[in-house]
Amino acid sequence: MVPAARYAAAMQVVDRIRTGTRASVALRDWGRANRFAGSGDRRAIGDIVHDVLRHWWSSAAVGGGDSGRLRVLGLLRLTGVDPASIFTGTGHAPDELSAEETVQFQGELPTDLPSLVEGDLRQRFGGDFPDLVQAMRGRAPLDLRVNLLRSSVAEAEAALAADGITVEQVPLCKTALRAPAGDRRLARSRAYLDGLVELQDASSQAAVAFAEPRPGERILDYCTGAGGKALSLAALSNGPVEVHDIAPERMRDLPERARRAGAALTPLGTSALQGRHWDLVFADAPCSGSGSWRRDPEGRIRLTAEMLAALRTAQAQVLDVCAPLVAPGGRLVYATCSMLSAENEDAVADFVSRTGNWRLCRTLSLSPLDGGDGFFAAWLERT
Repeated sequence: MVPAARYAAAMQVVDRIRTGTRASVALRDWGRANRFAGSGDRRAIGDIVHDVLRHWWSSAAVGGGDSGRLRVLGLLRLTGVDPASIFTGTGHAPDELSAEETVQFQGELPTDLPSLVEGDLRQRFGGDFPDLVQAMRGRAPLDLRVNLLRSSVAEAEAALAADGITVEQVPLCKTALRAPAGDRRLARSRAYLDGLVELQDASSQAAVAFAEPRPGERILDYCTGAGGKALSLAALSNGPVEVHDIAPERMRDLPERARRAGAALTPLGTSALQGRHWDLVFADAPCSGSGSWRRDPEGRIRLTAEMLAALRTAQAQVLDVCAPLVAPGGRLVYATCSMLSAENEDAVADFVSRTGNWRLCRTLSLSPLDGGDGFFAAWLERT
């Protein structure tokens, strides 16, 4: 497919997203209905769609409307691509621009952050807010975690280099490496297949390192999900980690990942937690995901006040459930991939106030301005 045809396809997908269809479903359905499109075409169309999502409100403003056609037009202008080279009306390209569509946007660009949270982020970041807005419109980097159970950082770098993949170290965490975005060779590299490296954002790695998992400790990863942080906990502690998730199906791929990584992970059902205690309980609570909206830009357009309220309730429940699981002298580390005060500092303050026998020792707060995703972690101990 020529570039113009890819943009035309993206317009169709964006129109379905506007009606409530999930981006992944809309892209899948388009691919099934257009079998002629190769894998490279589908990836390119997906990239265009996700770039529109990252510029959801500004692309509509600059394009002059909220349709897929006008949002793609706005994206082209925002990214410096001449619309006339795409809107040619030939072949499968979009029709030529009308006189109305050639009118240039005048005014202040929307921030591409939901109005629901924009005020909080403005207050939090102050003079850095414009830089945050710009960073959130970009694509997230491709970060790797060196698996210390299998390799050293130097050995992992050498193994990747042997497969032609050049990486750089990320200051956020000693185990973090950054690879060129979109490098398709990674999934076939020896370093990945042999478990020397895992895909994991540098900020996520920093949050686990913040918890200081130590050899010989009893460790529970309470909200395990796909298990990236559990694998990191096991590598840093060089020992076993017990894992739990309220929806165990989220952990379905974890046994194979653990095998490749050489990590000892033991899944526990809810009933198996009763009466037991751990030196470290790590709780990566469900959240808005605002810190990772570059990776999942659809999250920013789906967030509602009702969703945020439900998440706050779930976060309070996670803290309340995890508190009695911490052994005397142990610690509870609460984490989110959010940059919102309500889900982070406020949630922790409410917990401390509500229980009366916990104290906040220190926190970690990261944003894309620090070089990775937005992430928060709080170290809590009993008083």
